[in-house]
Amino acid sequence: MSRQKQTSIGLVSAVAMGVGGMIGAGIFSILGVIGDISGSAAWISFVIAGLLALACAHSFAKLGVAFPSAGGPVEFLVRGLGTNLLSGTLNIMLWAGYLLALALYASAFSGYANALFHGPDSLQPLIAVGIVAMFLLLNLLGSAAVGKAEGVIVGVKLVILLGFVAVTAFSIKPELLAPSEWKPARSIAFSVGVTFLAFEGFGLVTNAAADMKNTARTLPRAIYLSIAIAMVVYVLVAMATFGSLSAKEISEASEYALAAAAKPALGQAGFTIMSIAALFSTASAINATLFGAANISLQIAHDREMPTVFDKTLWHGGKVGLYVTAAIVALLAATVPLDTIASTGSAAFLVIYASVCVAHLRLRSETRAALWPIVLAILGCAAVLVLLMIHLIRNDRGSVVGFAALLVVSLIAELLYRRLRGPLKVIVQPTTRAPQQKGP
Repeated sequence: MSRQKQTSIGLVSAVAMGVGGMIGAGIFSILGVIGDISGSAAWISFVIAGLLALACAHSFAKLGVAFPSAGGPVEFLVRGLGTNLLSGTLNIMLWAGYLLALALYASAFSGYANALFHGPDSLQPLIAVGIVAMFLLLNLLGSAAVGKAEGVIVGVKLVILLGFVAVTAFSIKPELLAPSEWKPARSIAFSVGVTFLAFEGFGLVTNAAADMKNTARTLPRAIYLSIAIAMVVYVLVAMATFGSLSAKEISEASEYALAAAAKPALGQAGFTIMSIAALFSTASAINATLFGAANISLQIAHDREMPTVFDKTLWHGGKVGLYVTAAIVALLAATVPLDTIASTGSAAFLVIYASVCVAHLRLRSETRAALWPIVLAILGCAAVLVLLMIHLIRNDRGSVVGFAALLVVSLIAELLYRRLRGPLKVIVQPTTRAPQQKGP
């Protein structure tokens, strides 16, 4: 394959990649969880989380241009923090964060499928395991056709969601969106911690930096545009949903909130259409993220921060990393509640994205980036993480235990692997760097 063909990702394709990584599964899976915390002020939570994502995007854009690599955040952490215990632990956490995101998508898929076909609650874990197994097989047998259809799927998701907004606009009850229906300001602040998970997908754009046309120009624009589009869609969908149903009604249907919100305007047909849209959205997210998460484990294994067995080939050409990723996701989706997965996953990505920004501080002489957005992103992620922990300690200590366990397991796993592996000298290969522009 020629280099010209490899570097074929333009702005539209890159934006579609970012939008596809954020919109769809995120809004379908966590809107009910966010509503439980903030009430009909959920749209404010999306605005604040989106602004935080834009602050983080400054570092991802600058680092992606300076060090274009399929590794994305894995590459940034190693370059900025060095090949050491800290970067190894954070990279394992990054992989775990994607496992949690996948489990969230699989759990959301099972919730919408069960509601659509009126199955018993006991069936949901089996549906979650089944959808993960199906996409594992697709990855093994070759999912090129599915991959090529991702751009079309993203377009269809946007049309359906904006169509939902347009239709429900005629039946919105303004009183449901009034400040009197909002939860207290502290609850809205708490909800931002969970909402951030809906924006973590913008980081996937940096994984394609090396294959972009004019990376220095395309990558930053793609990241910022995809976040802006996601913010607008999220806010509109949140207002349409909470303007159609009371916060109590949405809480009761939290696992299929958007489908329930379409029912007042379109009846059972609306419920069915949104449920099918949710199934397509969550399924496509599982397909894309399963492959990406498995590749992250391979990249970390290549860097010798995880056992190299993850890069070994098993049945039908599948890597061990793919099988391990799918198995853990299936287990999480079948056994852990959706709100716990969302809270733990969001906390993990807040830590990882703040760490990428810290790594950027040490690389700023090479990226020539403005200082204030980096500092703002670090402080913002830290503040939101603290608020999220306060909320979870008061209301969901199981999620606190889950997050603490994630930190401890990531550290212990890295310590044990380093002891078994022994000392290792890793030379980071120089990367051809695109021309830089001063300022943000």
